[in-house]
Amino acid sequence: MFMSISTTGSAESPATDLGFLLHKHPGKVQRFTTSHGEAHVFYPEAGDEVCTAALLLDIDPIALVRKGRGNGRGRGGSPDFALSQYVNDRPYAASSLLAVALRTVFRSAMKGDCQRRPELPGQVRPLRIELPAVPANGAGEGGGPAMVARLFEPLGWRVGATAIPLDEDFPEWGESRYLRVVLASDTVRLADALQQLYVLLPVLDGAKHYWVAPDEVDKLLAAGEGWLAAHPERALIARRYLSRRWSLTRAAMERLELARLAEADDREVEEIDNAVDDRPDDENSGYETTETDGTTGTDGTIGTDRTAGTTEATDAHAPRQPSLAEQRRTAILAALRDSGAARVADLGCGQGELIGELLKDARFTEILGVDVSARALQAANRKLRLARLPERQAARVTLAQGALTYTDARLKGYDAAVLCEVIEHLDLPRLPALEYAVFGAARPRAVVVTTPNVEYNVRWESLPAGRARHADHRFEWSRAEFEAWAGKVAAAYGYAVELRPVGPEDPEVGPPTQLALFRTDTSTPVTGTRTPVSDTTTTPEGGETR
Repeated sequence: MFMSISTTGSAESPATDLGFLLHKHPGKVQRFTTSHGEAHVFYPEAGDEVCTAALLLDIDPIALVRKGRGNGRGRGGSPDFALSQYVNDRPYAASSLLAVALRTVFRSAMKGDCQRRPELPGQVRPLRIELPAVPANGAGEGGGPAMVARLFEPLGWRVGATAIPLDEDFPEWGESRYLRVVLASDTVRLADALQQLYVLLPVLDGAKHYWVAPDEVDKLLAAGEGWLAAHPERALIARRYLSRRWSLTRAAMERLELARLAEADDREVEEIDNAVDDRPDDENSGYETTETDGTTGTDGTIGTDRTAGTTEATDAHAPRQPSLAEQRRTAILAALRDSGAARVADLGCGQGELIGELLKDARFTEILGVDVSARALQAANRKLRLARLPERQAARVTLAQGALTYTDARLKGYDAAVLCEVIEHLDLPRLPALEYAVFGAARPRAVVVTTPNVEYNVRWESLPAGRARHADHRFEWSRAEFEAWAGKVAAAYGYAVELRPVGPEDPEVGPPTQLALFRTDTSTPVTGTRTPVSDTTTTPEGGETR
């Protein structure tokens, strides 16, 4: 098994700098022991103008058989023919064996480390990589030279892939499944090139010589950092790299999508995937704490309502009063029923509390939950027990990962969309993007929006003056500000809007939560109409919960 890496240079920037990048001296032949044989690194040519480093991997077929991977298909794989354990291409064709050797031999180079010449790893220089024998098995996924191009060209490589004949003396026998591959680029750093080869060689081969465990997802994402999330063939790469283990592939795709969304928003992954409360249950007792919108964390510090002067714990014999989160969901359900919606999209669904309520009402025949947080969606799946629901019930629900500031074809065609405690977690300059994605592109017949009423904050006993109800709130609006925003959006996108209070309405500061019901039909009340949802005087709890 053979691979070469070449670069060009000049007297001012000699090609032999390749030796510093690879941490291998051009004047030496070096040998390294791997679990399946020996790897040799040497330089066929080394000068100022051209320098080539070669990696020769000498596989021990006996060691391969003893480790039970001689068929090259991993545990549970099927051999190509009866003697594949003893007669196979593993010693000759580029595969996961070569990928592992790359990481063993060029570990520092893959990390971009170079202590002696720290300026070199960040530089881009001409690279040419040659692989004499690469299996490109399609298995219905479009193998051959086309697959090599699909994988490498989006990364900035010029690809040359030539099929190797079965026998040059008998051309009528046709071509083999092996390719001679030459990759050339003037824009890819060496460290990135090695990371890409580490991932894509097993992808081309479609197999691994070792058992694919869950930690392979971490290896894939680590090696693919900076390029895999945006790759147009990331689904194919994840599927084949993980040996078509669907649970691992699904986990990898969720994390890749999260990385892509974070990069698009110029934010850290942790900032938008913190929707699940990680605290122990005993810290969450006494109030609900899962206010989530796919971009937020959790804060249970909000206390009791000063207007009532008591909490529900003051009278052990009194009936339990609904929390503000429950009142909010009740108000949303009432608005959805008023709109006549059957197909509902919960945008920023968090851990699925609203979806659970929607499932209880047969009139809601199709429910889509969308959240940017993969952890929140996993929690929703567990809480809703979708795997245990009757087939007809489970078929009503779909959970999907997505960012609400981008148009999404999956959101089109729904009767209603819900934005429950979502908008206040966006920076104000990004709010128009959400408005267009929901009201303009998806354009459901009805949209229900809830958000805190900042005027009511003075009634929260444990909320310091001037502090928002949640650490991630970018703004909190007064009733007048929310009414002005709702009227502007309604006018811009052809909706009529009705404003409703949620929770006990204080005569001075209004309700703790405000709701807007947007509808496209002309029978909807005019902008600014306020219809009370309830005249309840119960104490709201857990202020910022779904």
